[in-house]
Amino acid sequence: MKFNTLDLHGCRHGDVKIEVTNYLYLNQNDCPILIICGNSQKMISLVEETLMDIGSTFEVGSGNNYGTIMVRSV
Repeated sequence: MKFNTLDLHGCRHGDVKIEVTNYLYLNQNDCPILIICGNSQKMISLVEETLMDIGSTFEVGSGNNYGTIMVRSV
């Protein structure tokens, strides 16, 4: 299955909230949405915080899926 994907590689930490929020609202009808954060725990935390602020349902990847977050609903 191919997911609608937001890749945050190259995104600055200060831009994460606006990038994630804009992307999710523009693509909210295409859930689930995969967000690729990479291996940065700081980036993962910033994305989680943003998703909680807007009330999204999501799952944080672990194991082979570490560095990804699957957004189920916006």
